[in-house]
Amino acid sequence: MRIGILGTGTVGQTFGTRLRNLDHDVTLGARETGNPRAVEWAEAHAAQCGTFADAVAGADLVINATAGQYAVNALEMAGGNAALAGKVVLDVSNPLDFGSGELRLTVCNTDSVGEQLQRAFPDARVVKSLNTVNGSVMVEPSLVPPPHTIFIAGEDPSAKEVVIGLLGQFGWAKGSVLDLGGIKESRGMEMYMPLWVSIMRALDGNLAFNINVVQG
Repeated sequence: MRIGILGTGTVGQTFGTRLRNLDHDVTLGARETGNPRAVEWAEAHAAQCGTFADAVAGADLVINATAGQYAVNALEMAGGNAALAGKVVLDVSNPLDFGSGELRLTVCNTDSVGEQLQRAFPDARVVKSLNTVNGSVMVEPSLVPPPHTIFIAGEDPSAKEVVIGLLGQFGWAKGSVLDLGGIKESRGMEMYMPLWVSIMRALDGNLAFNINVVQG
């Protein structure tokens, strides 16, 4: 599958490396062409790099690995609704802001990044998933002893199936994927992040953890 990744940070590169190991055709996108981090990664992994628009062009699946507060702008730079029309957009971002010295969410309660993306790009098929775990666990769930749960939300059932298929390649068992419903459910998924940070601190900074939903 041809996959475009928006974002050259740790999460974007983690996705890119895992996807290349799975023999996917990957383009790592940055705001400007020639981004040093993107170029270095692409040369090391026999992949492509370029602008956000380059990553989206020709991609079967787009992964938004940019910071949540910049996600709409990043996808606008990628070509906007026309470039994203019909494409599955996997949004793994969170609206985190540590600017005040403590964690705040740039959007919550009545909106979410997932919803913002679907509104801004109505012809894209936005799916929210993987944002409730650390980047390494996103692509290697075996880092946490099973069973544990990952969530998914979005309006398009077939787009969700594409994402679930990719999760399966990463190692997420189908029974571990809990479909919460439409893209509005991104709100709760993103608002979980303050608790995630509290759990991480209580575990002395260990990032390899997750939660499991157990029915009684």
